[in-house]
Amino acid sequence: MNGTDPRKRATGRRVVLWRHGQTAWNLERRFQGTTDIELTEDGVAQARRAARLLASLKPDAIISSDLQRAAATASELAEITVLDISYDAALRETYAGVWQGLTHEEIVAQYGEQYAAWKRGEPVRRGGGELESEVADRAAPVVLHHAEKLPENGTLVVVSHGGTIRTTIGRLLGLESHHWESLGGLSNCCWSVVGEGARGWRLLEHNAGTLPEPVLGDDD
Repeated sequence: MNGTDPRKRATGRRVVLWRHGQTAWNLERRFQGTTDIELTEDGVAQARRAARLLASLKPDAIISSDLQRAAATASELAEITVLDISYDAALRETYAGVWQGLTHEEIVAQYGEQYAAWKRGEPVRRGGGELESEVADRAAPVVLHHAEKLPENGTLVVVSHGGTIRTTIGRLLGLESHHWESLGGLSNCCWSVVGEGARGWRLLEHNAGTLPEPVLGDDD
């Protein structure tokens, strides 16, 4: 299900899903989850640079996770565009229980079987936390709700977190959850773009750090 009625004419709406800037825990490869970690100085600089690019898309609306690393990233774009930000806890990163605060190496060492099962695409409550499908259940409807309010050919910027963005894209594209990992991750302050087409939402850009370009010669 991708939230689009195929009987309706496509409106050309576009959703830019933008990951927050760098944090100290990103550098340490610690699983942040819902832990509220601030941006580093480099993270703020990343957000400012990316905001200048994204502002040229003339977005119609900005929504953001309420965690400070996302909110601070969103504020850089809001300052340029003079748009209000709609904050929503449903856009937070995956809650991962006891994994939160652990480094990648510590997770593999202490929860190796659970980690391997997750990487195989099995439904796993990492650290006793949320399933990826539950993250999509809370985040994707928020994105769709705001996208439906866009004007024709309008653009929504969603400022969120790597895992939440991946699961939301997977849900919008109608992919089975065990395929979501194949989308790959997002670098800090990079973004992905989905656009509304005749058969629903389609992925236009993934892990981009430059402005989206039109696809020329698609399917030929």
